[in-house]
Formats: sequence, C-alpha cells, structure tokens
Amino acid sequence: MAAQSFWGYRRENGRVGIRNHVVILPLDDLSNAACEAVANNIKGTLALPHAYGRLQFGEDLELHFRTLIGTGSNPNVAACIVIGIEPSWTGRIVDGIAKTGKPVEGFSIEGNGDLNTIAAASRKAHEFLQRASELRREERSISDLFLSTKCGESDTTSGLASNPTVGELIDKFDALGVTACFGETSELTGAEKDCAARAATPEVGEKFLNTWQAYMDEVIEPNKTSDLSESQPTKGNIAGGLTTIEEKAFGNLQKIGKRAKFIDVLGPAEEPNKGPGLYFMDTSSAAAECGTLQAAAGFVVHLFPTGQGNVIGNPIEPVIKLTANPRTARTMREHVDLDVSGILRREMTLDEAGDALIDITLRTCNGRLTCAEVLGHREFVFTKLYRSA
Repeated sequence: MAAQSFWGYRRENGRVGIRNHVVILPLDDLSNAACEAVANNIKGTLALPHAYGRLQFGEDLELHFRTLIGTGSNPNVAACIVIGIEPSWTGRIVDGIAKTGKPVEGFSIEGNGDLNTIAAASRKAHEFLQRASELRREERSISDLFLSTKCGESDTTSGLASNPTVGELIDKFDALGVTACFGETSELTGAEKDCAARAATPEVGEKFLNTWQAYMDEVIEPNKTSDLSESQPTKGNIAGGLTTIEEKAFGNLQKIGKRAKFIDVLGPAEEPNKGPGLYFMDTSSAAAECGTLQAAAGFVVHLFPTGQGNVIGNPIEPVIKLTANPRTARTMREHVDLDVSGILRREMTLDEAGDALIDITLRTCNGRLTCAEVLGHREFVFTKLYRSA
C-alpha cells in the first residue's frame, strides 16, 4: 500500500472523523418533531428521529443510552444538540457526550413547550454549525481509522468474491494498525467454531462462543418449533443460491480475511478499548440495526458487500457498498460504489480487488460521498431488547 494516511477532522478527544455533522439528537420519540423542526430551521444540521426512549428499563435502557451517547460522540459528529421531553434523561445524554470534549447542549420540552424549545435549540445549532464550518481536515495516519463491516442480501457471489475483497482490506489494514469491527452474531451460526478459532487468545474465543450461545438460547431454542424460514437465510439469500445458514455463515466469515485475529468481543454499541486491531461486536444481522450500533461505538466508515443488492445507508457513518454480482452492478448501479464482479470473470485478482476497495475507502475518508449519502439513505434503527414497561 502506497497510501498510509487520510485527511480527517481531529476531535477534542484525539479521535479522527471523516465527516463534520452537527446532529440534532432526540432523546425519545416524543422529541422527534422538535428535532426535525430545528434541522429545518438551521440548514446543514442533521436530525436523527427514532422510535424509542419511553418506559424502557434495565439493560434495554442502558443500551438506549449507550446508543444515543455513542451516536453523539462519534468522531464524524462535530457538535450535538440533544432534545428530550424531560431534563433528567436529556442531561444524562448530554453529560455522556460532553466527556469527548465536543460542543453539546441539551433542551427539554416539559415546562417550555415545542416553540420555545425549538427557538432556543435553533439558536444554539446556528452557533454550532458556523463553528463546525470553520474546522479543517488534516492529514492523519491510517492507524487513526476506525472501520466497520457487515454484509447484506448475500448470495453465492458474496462468499466467492465481495466478502473476500473486504477480507483482503481487513488483512492489509490490520497490519497497519487500523481498528476494525465485524458482527452479525446470528449469521455466524454453523461457522461459530471457525470464527472462535480466529480469536487472538483462547479467552477471547470463549467469550465469542458464549456470546453466540446466548443468541442461540434466546432466539433459536425457544423457537425450535416455529418457522424461521425467510429469516435465516432470508428469501433474498435463497434466491441468490444460499440454501442453508451454514453456507451463509462461512461466506460471512470471509469478511475478516485470512490473517487478522479479533482481539475482543464487544457488546452492542460498546466502544473498543483494547487498542488497534479487529473486534467482534454482538449485533443483530439487520443491516440498519448493525450499522447504528457500530456507528455508536465510534466507527467512522462502513464496508457493505452485497449480492442481490441492498440500499442501506447510515446518517453519520458513510456506507461503501460493493458487489460481485454483475446483475446487481448493472441494475442497481446508483447504489454500488465498487464493482468487483471482474473477480468472477477472472479479469481481476482478489489482491487487485482489495486494493481497489482500499482506494475507494480512502477517497471516502477524504471526502468523497458514497452512493448512499448521495441518495439520502440515513437508516437509523435502534436495537431493542425488551418490550417497554
């Protein structure tokens, strides 16, 4: 690799982002309208409406806070406005984001009403946006990059070419000190022992297997007599030639390459803290949920290989989509950032495909908009553990 640096925004806590968003973040579903009104008033800010935040408890509530705090703390966010229905939980989100040192301010609607809250939050967002507009990119080492990956609408071309292309990038970036993350707990079923063998230590491998078994105990065992068809594998997977979850799992595993070993297992939306390297995160296999959790953990660019075609994006973490399916590359070209179908035609080696993905990744880090960004795909979907109280 000739290029071992990228141009990014260095944040107050030393982390480096590749986008410069000013986010208007609702604590709860009741605050969505106010947040969207602020974003409408202050052009260039980004509201992130979602469906949750009331009457949650226990680990489900902790995950809600972790996701919101992590979203506002992501290095791609320059500043954040938080709006909630009441001040206590709103303040908890503000305090969590404030630990990064970035500008953040909270507003509560109770006792103020929508109009007064929107006016006050709009003035602060105006200030934050002008401040962010003066920030400049600086050249940073590739070791400052945090990268996540997930696959979707997989087919036979995914396991043969597009997923291994991501694996090539992971192997090359891992040697340079990049922090990377993969997930999709359910979609490693059948390949779980092979995945555990890729752990850096036996303890990490055991931690992964315990995480995978917890999924089996919660989802599979209680539903043995239920029809889980069209879920794993999905109807699209089956149409693409994947007949079993085991086939899907081994194709999925190709995304971590041949040499890199994962150094820790993260909970949903948990920030990595063991230093540079590859991490596994316990996530749903639903594309938007997985992307939301990985962005909340602080990852700034996302690689998404697809077979049959997927339109996924994320509001704060750019999603780079690649495919090796020539039909998808032709019929969904506006969604595809990189076509690696040449591998299947023997016009491109896996090494060349990996280098092409590195090139488009670094160009994205340096400011190139992904297809998902251009098309306005901003899927922001929370993982929920329990029904509300």
